[in-house]
Amino acid sequence: MFEHLREDLASVRERDPAARSTLEVLTCYPGVHALIFHRLAHAAWQRRLFWLGRFVSHVSRFLTGIEIHPGAVVGRRVFIDHGMGVVIGETAEIGDDCTIYQAVTLGGTSLYRGTKRHPTLGKGVVVGAGAKVLGGFTVGDGAKIGSNAVVVKPVPAGATAVGNPARVLDAERDAERAQKAEQMGFSAYGVTRDMDDPVAKALHGLLDHAVETDRRFQVICKRMEAAGLKLDPSVESSDDFDASRLSKMVD
Repeated sequence: MFEHLREDLASVRERDPAARSTLEVLTCYPGVHALIFHRLAHAAWQRRLFWLGRFVSHVSRFLTGIEIHPGAVVGRRVFIDHGMGVVIGETAEIGDDCTIYQAVTLGGTSLYRGTKRHPTLGKGVVVGAGAKVLGGFTVGDGAKIGSNAVVVKPVPAGATAVGNPARVLDAERDAERAQKAEQMGFSAYGVTRDMDDPVAKALHGLLDHAVETDRRFQVICKRMEAAGLKLDPSVESSDDFDASRLSKMVD
């Protein structure tokens, strides 16, 4: 118990730049308190003292705002940062060195008792604030779950999952997409250099493209008229332009 506590305190000091002393971590970090209570509750649960385990877990929830079912398996050096609103289900398993932020749910999608209903996190997994990981699957070692993501299927080791429903990022493809978005002045994550509304900037880009297309079409029409070619009046407007009717443009 005390060895685990020393590891917990050291891991918080290492991962949280706001931690100024071991005493501060021990007395002021609810994530550390929740883990202490959970070890007591889990020990009772393993000895089939189910009511006692649930009662200790309930007291922990009341004091810390973090709900960890006594049946859950939590590894070493797990850091629950801030922690308010964290919910960890009965059959969840959390590997060593994981980091979990506030409002995270490791929940289940099945109502069948005795089955693996909650997720398993590998070693070194980071779960962002507000994320929901739902189901009895595995999140691989070193994976990262983005804030507010809703994960309902396995995540490979080392991968990053974002969105609702979550998708696993293709690092190379997303780098190219981000570069193109930067050229267009649009970021899918709402972060731009001048912090304008990304949706508005995307619409402005489309409008600029439409204006440029109209300008080029008008230039083409004028050059064709200067060359003595007549245009079908029905296609003179760019709004009605259809490539399949290009043959009608020239007599």
